[in-house]
Amino acid sequence: MTRNEGNVDRALRIIVGLALLAIVFVGPQTPWGWIGLVPLVTGLVGICPLYAALGINTCQMRKR
Repeated sequence: MTRNEGNVDRALRIIVGLALLAIVFVGPQTPWGWIGLVPLVTGLVGICPLYAALGINTCQMRKR
């Protein structure tokens, strides 16, 4: 699979993922924070399956 997330998109996903995971360990300590694994993993890998299914690509093309 090719990368379909831009740098800003990836950074935001990582931040949101870490914030949601923090809910599991700090604060209200609710298990709903585990949903933060999804944006964290997709942000680290740079590939979003939902973007691929919908044909969305926020990754800028590199100029040759």
